[in-house]
Amino acid sequence: MPSVKMPRKSTDTDMTPFVDVAFLILSFFMLATKFKPPEPVEITTPNSVSTKLLPENDAILVILDSTGKAYFSMLTEKEPGLKYNVIKNMNDTRQLGLTEAEMKNFTRTPMVGVSFGGLKQLLSLAPEDQGKKKWPGIPIQDSANNELYYWIRDAVQAFAGKKINYLIKGDNAAKFPQFKEVLNAFKRNDIYKFQLVTAIEDAPAGTELYAERQKQMQAGKK
Repeated sequence: MPSVKMPRKSTDTDMTPFVDVAFLILSFFMLATKFKPPEPVEITTPNSVSTKLLPENDAILVILDSTGKAYFSMLTEKEPGLKYNVIKNMNDTRQLGLTEAEMKNFTRTPMVGVSFGGLKQLLSLAPEDQGKKKWPGIPIQDSANNELYYWIRDAVQAFAGKKINYLIKGDNAAKFPQFKEVLNAFKRNDIYKFQLVTAIEDAPAGTELYAERQKQMQAGKK
């Protein structure tokens, strides 16, 4: 009786569909991921262990670099129109002579580090070019010449009805006299509570702090 020969089947697997799926997933994350823009000012903050995450919206941020220069920023990712209200009011009350294009450019400006007289020069540049120059900082020498007070005042008015997060990010090498003037700008606006932005250290695994931080991280992803 003749033997029956079984047809041989190839053991190779066509990986083309898997590669297509992999590239689709990669393309999705590349398009959907929002990368954090580089900071115009390099700051080395003190370290700390904390459970609080840095707010990304409805916040007023003041930065003090190692040389004592002060910078102002508003975190308004969900409502960029709030920044326009601030610069429009500032332009009207201080008679800065800003054009409509310059005021709209302010809504995309990550940080202000000039006096009122230097705003036109700052806002004449595209946001990606503003960080390429070294700016002199907002004047905070004394109470009579503390322009930071006006920025905070107008920002608070723009955030009316919202819970505002007040943040101070100071360089580890910043001197106390300049830090004191930043505090004075907040105090003159009747603001006495704020958060200091620090470099977060890892909490020891297994501790309550570690568990709390993991819980907040998971909540932030939802």
